Amino acid sequence: MTVEKPTYDLTIFRLHCGKLTLKIYTKGERVLRIEAMAHNVKELDCGRSVEKFPRIVTELKGILERFMQALSCIDQCFIPDDTLEHLPEPSTVGKARVGGIDFNKPRMRRVAEAVLALSWRPGGFTSSELADQMTGCSSQPKQCYSPRQAAYDLKKLRGKQMVERIGKTHHYQATPAGLKALTALLVLYEKAIRPLLAAAQQIQPSRAPQNPTALDHHYETVRAAMAGIFRELGVAA
Repeated sequence: MTVEKPTYDLTIFRLHCGKLTLKIYTKGERVLRIEAMAHNVKELDCGRSVEKFPRIVTELKGILERFMQALSCIDQCFIPDDTLEHLPEPSTVGKARVGGIDFNKPRMRRVAEAVLALSWRPGGFTSSELADQMTGCSSQPKQCYSPRQAAYDLKKLRGKQMVERIGKTHHYQATPAGLKALTALLVLYEKAIRPLLAAAQQIQPSRAPQNPTALDHHYETVRAAMAGIFRELGVAA
């Protein structure tokens, strides 16, 4: 995503998806317009002749509506009270029994991020596209995460009703409830659990500075005050 801010306080966010681009025009806290652009209509896989123009417009409209729906779900993310307890438990998809979801594992968090990144597609996404998204957002080679592994992870998400198959195809899409839950879980882990775990580790310097500056004294005061706050909250010993 790129952001450009002209001098008249209008900010434009550009989300590039291959040969497609989603643009959001904002001014202050207000969204003025959201539009979808096709730099090459071949990306839409619906033909490039003039006769296909109505279909092209329909496809772009579907992309825009799906993107706005995803934004709405992410903006109002939440998880039910019992979600954290039931996530690690096994579930069933059809007659198959699949394992639970452990968000403490980096792979599962990356899968959730990839599903959120692909949620704008009106026609859904395949396990191969999920694998490409996973390897494209990391430095790992493609053989480290295959479409077969992506299909298994998608089945686990389907067992929790966070992802659903589109008809009888091999395309998948995140459910509205799944988008809200996946976003909430990622925010909870990155913005709450990780900082609290880091704060709970009492990392003491090997020795005090030999010639402490005024900034060193201020830092030590802040550190001691934060340690007291965490003790009162019960999140640090």
